[in-house]
Amino acid sequence: MLLAVASLLEAVAGARALARMAATAGGAPLARAAAAPPAGTLAAIVPTLDEERRVGRALAALSASGAEVGEIVVVDGGSTDGTRAVVEAAALRDPRVRFLSAPPLPAGWNGKAWNLQVGLDATSAPWVATVDADVRVGATLLGDAVARARADGLSALSVATRQELPDAVAALLHPALLTTLVYRAGLPNVATGDPSKVQANGQVMVARRDALRDAGALRAARDSRCEDVTIARVLAAAGGRVGFYEGDAVVRMHESWRECAAGWPRSLTLRDRFVSPARLALTLGELLFAQGLPLPMLLLLIALGDRVPLGRAATAIAAALTVARAGVLIGTRRAYVRPSLAYWFSPLADLPAVALLTASALRRRHVWRGRVLNVETAS
Repeated sequence: MLLAVASLLEAVAGARALARMAATAGGAPLARAAAAPPAGTLAAIVPTLDEERRVGRALAALSASGAEVGEIVVVDGGSTDGTRAVVEAAALRDPRVRFLSAPPLPAGWNGKAWNLQVGLDATSAPWVATVDADVRVGATLLGDAVARARADGLSALSVATRQELPDAVAALLHPALLTTLVYRAGLPNVATGDPSKVQANGQVMVARRDALRDAGALRAARDSRCEDVTIARVLAAAGGRVGFYEGDAVVRMHESWRECAAGWPRSLTLRDRFVSPARLALTLGELLFAQGLPLPMLLLLIALGDRVPLGRAATAIAAALTVARAGVLIGTRRAYVRPSLAYWFSPLADLPAVALLTASALRRRHVWRGRVLNVETAS
């Protein structure tokens, strides 16, 4: 009886995940615009906290952008390393670069959201790009993003970056965690005005200044554990359309698999005030049965053979979902820079990935770089 129930839940959850992928298939990634936007169209805001090792490469990439990027403002949340010196050296090479120390955090704000708000207030271009300090954007990416947003009538869009992984264990875990996004939200290269279907990545996000201001999007995300998704959801709830596209940007998010396991699930749960506890529980349950259990179930059923009642039907369901997972693995390969052999074994980490998301969703206290984060209560 237990096997029959588990197999039925696998079939239902798997069908729902595959339906989301089918509904978002066929979109086009960002492409080179026919003409760059006018000079000064966009201000790039780079939030930092102890980014000495990484921000130099991010700024070098931004400095390769054309005149459409009129400002590159690094808003620092109180770094104690050499971040400021690296930024000031970059400013000597590119007058668009400037360093800005954020005022002390107001009550109820988290650091990144506050840095972005400070950067928004300190710039004036009609479009704003938020770029994390560990991202290297292509020379035309931000201009291409503005052109695509204008053409598609979007309030904002974010970029599905390509990942550099630090070690073999991360090559197992990171793709399994990334796949949880595919199962929940579908494929990239889509736009939507439905807050429940929004996809977003705060590593590179381009938005209209007036849309951010009028919706109060940054203030709404001040205590979110996934501020990028919250910003996108607020814009969609205000009547805007938000896009999520593959584009020319590379990121090294973590320096070890331990950082990946400890840090990414906090935002990857996508839990904010738009998500009720019941909906979050349903989402995690679907991940468990659609992504986490099919491969272990298949291996177990093969080992048990004909000794299990309904074994053939259960095996067929688990096998079908395992094949579908292999298809997703092939599709997400392009999200990685030179994926190693370990990447192809990452479905073995699916169950631990779901467990990490679940544990993070239940945790009330989150710490980032030694700072305890404010976390809103989902309702």
